[in-house]
Amino acid sequence: MKKIYQQTVEEVLDRVKSRESGLTDKEVKRSREACGWNELTEGKKKSILQIFGEQYKDFLVLILIASAVISGILGDVESAAVIMIVITMNAVLGTVQTVKAEQSLQSLKKLSGPQAKVLRDGAVVLLPARELVVGDVILLEAGDMIPADGRLIENASLKVDESALTGESLAVEKNIDPILEEAALGDRSNMMFSGSFVTYGHGRVVVTDIGMQTEVGKIAGLLKTTSEKQTPLQVSLEEFGKKLSILILVFCGILFAVNVFRGEKISSAFMFAVALAVAAIPEALSSIVTIVLSFGTQKMAKEHAIIRKLQAVEGLGSVSVICSDKTGTLTQNKMTVEDYYIDGKRIAAAAVDVSDPAQSCLLYDSILCNDSTNENGMEIGDPTETALINLGKRYGVEAAEVRSFPLEKEKSHLTATGK
Repeated sequence: MKKIYQQTVEEVLDRVKSRESGLTDKEVKRSREACGWNELTEGKKKSILQIFGEQYKDFLVLILIASAVISGILGDVESAAVIMIVITMNAVLGTVQTVKAEQSLQSLKKLSGPQAKVLRDGAVVLLPARELVVGDVILLEAGDMIPADGRLIENASLKVDESALTGESLAVEKNIDPILEEAALGDRSNMMFSGSFVTYGHGRVVVTDIGMQTEVGKIAGLLKTTSEKQTPLQVSLEEFGKKLSILILVFCGILFAVNVFRGEKISSAFMFAVALAVAAIPEALSSIVTIVLSFGTQKMAKEHAIIRKLQAVEGLGSVSVICSDKTGTLTQNKMTVEDYYIDGKRIAAAAVDVSDPAQSCLLYDSILCNDSTNENGMEIGDPTETALINLGKRYGVEAAEVRSFPLEKEKSHLTATGK
């Protein structure tokens, strides 16, 4: 059986049991019963109690708890109480930081919940992307986020930014022609993928996969199966705790044996050994580490970076080599006009003279020839075209005003102002 990108528009529509005018409400219900909701499923979330309990898994903390219990049994209640208070404060601090990070991430998810323009019974409706089903026909234009995987069935110069999925920083030109041979993900020019953004043009797409069946969903599924590894800090603390505990036990054992050999009571010798063990173990180490890491997370939060786990801060600090694509990662994936070339002269963008007819006409034409927008700092469209729009804004020439001018009015406006 041919793959979706190898089929014609008619074959794809027949395969997903849809039509260019979209699905009916009855068909939507049937499709949802078969495919579910268009969302990435999350693993079972840990309760606050579970998160709190995990703070006690550290080997050094377990030794401290054992020391506190023994101290309490031997009558040193004050030492036992101090140790338990320090450990509990450390656990509370770690739990609060983890819960706050989770809440921040959930808030971001709600804010980023996309909407989709969908054809239902031939009419265009705006719906949450979660409600999309296989067979839905969605309308896309510049600035829209693609909410599900689909096959392009109508195209008007569509360009899509698929960098989040393929790593390709340049927008990909789309078409509706079937691809006859086997094609890699980045070469499927008639397919649209969830999480991508339309940067230019408009078109229609029939949804072929939703939720965990999308390409992004498949990646999410792989991430679920990966095992959680300890950070360098956790490994170091665990090794330190084990070595320290063995060393302390050895010394305490030697002192216990020496005291018994010298004729002291076994109970007195044992109590002395335990007291030495409690004194030797650094009770505040875990708390100090947690407090230092929490300061790190607060500092990173001010730079708009959310850290889910405290230990990740130290993990980032241990990184020595970062492999990264430049465009859109180390740079902002934005372009800026630096020079104008007109009348055989090269003019710096900062020195454009809007009173000069030739320069003014070029400024207006560079806005009229593109579809990009920049409203309230939100840039939508091809990076080259948004750069031209931004140059116009720099000189008080708004794209919306220029585009709303009838051609004759624009000519008279330019003539009247000497442009």
